[in-house]
Amino acid sequence: MIKRRLKKAGNEFSKKELRAMIDSQNLPRHIAVIMDGNGRWAKKRMLPRVAGHRIGLESAIKIVRVASNLGVQVLTLYAFSAENWRRPPEEVGELMKLLVEYLRRELLDMQKNNVRFQAIGRISGLPGWVQEEIRWSTDQTKDNTGLLLNVALNYGSRLEIIDAVKGIVSDAQDNKIDIDNLDEETFSDYLYTKDVPDPDMLIRTSGEMRISNFLLWQLAYSELFIVPTLWPDFREKELLQAVIEYQKRERRFGTIGKIAQSK
Repeated sequence: MIKRRLKKAGNEFSKKELRAMIDSQNLPRHIAVIMDGNGRWAKKRMLPRVAGHRIGLESAIKIVRVASNLGVQVLTLYAFSAENWRRPPEEVGELMKLLVEYLRRELLDMQKNNVRFQAIGRISGLPGWVQEEIRWSTDQTKDNTGLLLNVALNYGSRLEIIDAVKGIVSDAQDNKIDIDNLDEETFSDYLYTKDVPDPDMLIRTSGEMRISNFLLWQLAYSELFIVPTLWPDFREKELLQAVIEYQKRERRFGTIGKIAQSK
């Protein structure tokens, strides 16, 4: 592993240099991202909010490609929360259009790069024409074996946990599971993210210090990275820097860690 530290000021390292600093044997399996700051990016430039969402879409496209090329197994993007329905109808409509645009535009690229698409959340609550596009992209990429792209849509972690509890209660009543044997692993099987490893790292852009009802169960031991960069400005360099910082951390999962044990 290359142990060179990020000593240069600002973003002076080139993308090539940053890629060379990545330890390919210590990659996060699962990266989750709260893509925040589209509206503020647009406001700073006196542009409509939809302009920020559109440039933010370009960031998402780039980050998917970079994560895939790095060899990350799962990338989960928080695209539309259950609370986002409270936004003005015009903005919600534009966000739905951008989602469909992304799926239609990037399907061939996902196929080319062996990316599997999946949506998590209460998908049945989305407009029918959006659900149809999600089903099509999911079906077309279901046999791909590279990066799993999880897009959280109409998603709220508390809703996810409630849905999991309902599923457990229903299966217990049908004698499909023994409630006395319920453990963390079994509970995880009822979440939207079943069969997916918990995130090793969470990135939140725009500097906000909260997780906004995102993957509350799954983030129990994730490494958190809060960066000031607004999402439309978050590209390859920023992701590479986050991964390098992740690789410097010692993940202890409640233990005292190797360094402390050696003292």
